Amino acid sequence: MDPVIIVGAGPVGLTLALALARQEVPAVVLDEGPGKEEPRPARTAVLRPDTAALLERLTGTALDHHGVRWTGWRAMRRRQVVSEIAFAPDEPAPVHIAQHVISGLLRAAATDQPLVEIAADSRLDSIEQEPSGVTAHTRGPNGTYWRGSYLVGCDGTRSTVRKLQDIRFPGRTAVERHAVAALRTELPWTDQALLHRMPPWRSSGPFAGEVTARPLPDGAWRLDWLLPPGKDLVTPELLVARIRETLAGWTDGATPAYDLLDTGVHTVHHRLARRWRDGRVFLAGDAAHLLGALGTQGLDEGLRDADNLAWKLASAWHHGPHEALLDSYQAERRAVVAARLRATDQALPGRRGGGGLRHIVPGTARGHDALLTDGHLGRGALGAPGAYTASPLAPHHLEGEIPVDTPRGAPVSDVRVTAEDGSFVGLRDRLGRGRLLVLLIAPGTGVWDRKHWVSAGVMPRLAAAVTALPHPAELLVAESYPGAPAHSVLLVRPDGHLVTALTGVRPAALYAAAEAAVGGAVEEGVGVEAGVR
Repeated sequence: MDPVIIVGAGPVGLTLALALARQEVPAVVLDEGPGKEEPRPARTAVLRPDTAALLERLTGTALDHHGVRWTGWRAMRRRQVVSEIAFAPDEPAPVHIAQHVISGLLRAAATDQPLVEIAADSRLDSIEQEPSGVTAHTRGPNGTYWRGSYLVGCDGTRSTVRKLQDIRFPGRTAVERHAVAALRTELPWTDQALLHRMPPWRSSGPFAGEVTARPLPDGAWRLDWLLPPGKDLVTPELLVARIRETLAGWTDGATPAYDLLDTGVHTVHHRLARRWRDGRVFLAGDAAHLLGALGTQGLDEGLRDADNLAWKLASAWHHGPHEALLDSYQAERRAVVAARLRATDQALPGRRGGGGLRHIVPGTARGHDALLTDGHLGRGALGAPGAYTASPLAPHHLEGEIPVDTPRGAPVSDVRVTAEDGSFVGLRDRLGRGRLLVLLIAPGTGVWDRKHWVSAGVMPRLAAAVTALPHPAELLVAESYPGAPAHSVLLVRPDGHLVTALTGVRPAALYAAAEAAVGGAVEEGVGVEAGVR
């Protein structure tokens, strides 16, 4: 079968290619550039624990060696610390990392992956769909025709794929602007991120009253100053003056020594593609959505797009097209991003000093600060990973279903599990292999060798039920899971979202949940033609 064609060799496109290869699906990545990304220290990303874990699985590299995992967070207003949060060493925390570093790690892993081909200097100029596949033509030094099973546009804001498919991209332009500087200096805190609203020092030039500081490796920092609405020019002289003023304000004295690494102006747009699927063509990342205000990073959501789409394309590639499963990509991901955009748009008036937050957080500015903190830390409506609660893949009316601390459709917690080979690993380590995960909660099993309990109690019956599921699945065992009673069984999708939790071993309910999670039973004679529109 033909490979999946991925247009765009940025972090989202490379992540999708590696995620497909992990599930034994070949991919061709069309890169319109020369094959490398120019280092830009001021262009960074904040990754939540689930997306950081995704990149670590795909690259085989701990991101802590290349970025900074925050040890804490503080929010200040004028001279007062409004809130301060410290992350325990084993507690999930955001990771701040330069985007060119992410691209480098992914590109190195893709280069070593035989199932991934990167075609440099290949600019897409046409797409033709047929019931059996997709043909793409590229121009440039390596211009040629490419034949693929599916095509995914990961080609950014000005997506050629989106334009060729005539997909509208409505939204708002210049929702926010930030002046950005990456610099190396010594601040009073280490590896902690800071949101400072209405700082007491005198403002100079076209700057609003908010600045964010995020740590980078080797004593570097990214500083973002919110700019007021309008198109006032931020000159190098004004930015340097603001840097010196800010650093002096934080150190209560003269401006400390600093080394300026990079600067820029970051403009936030809010846009959402009308369709994310057109037959065998899909959109992901910035080609499908633009967001980035309040600490919400577009790259973070783009990586979730890739994770969601990869296992569905892999299932279609290996087992034949299943329209309900492929359609669920748009239904799930577009709904989550649309909800985040709505929440962010509601919060912006409060961030700019208006009253737009009062219907969300009544009363004080302290409540507004808490809402902003949630956005930066990946919590609440502004920052938490989306849950696919209204997914078309959600099962209905399961006998024995019970609630756990993870809502149905939300990402699972990374508990320690025993794998089928007897090894102890994190639950997230078993994701992304194209298999459903069936997790039995069995207190006490962690202290015994697997051979002593694998054939005891409910295990034989559960193992037989897992073997009979309509999609490949892996049986895991954990001592505990948040909110799950002993002997309960959790079903987890290949991208780490919870399908259901059942009390005890219930083969019929488990089968029904697994069938729903992969789009239901395949109707004979239904193929991808139904999805071509």
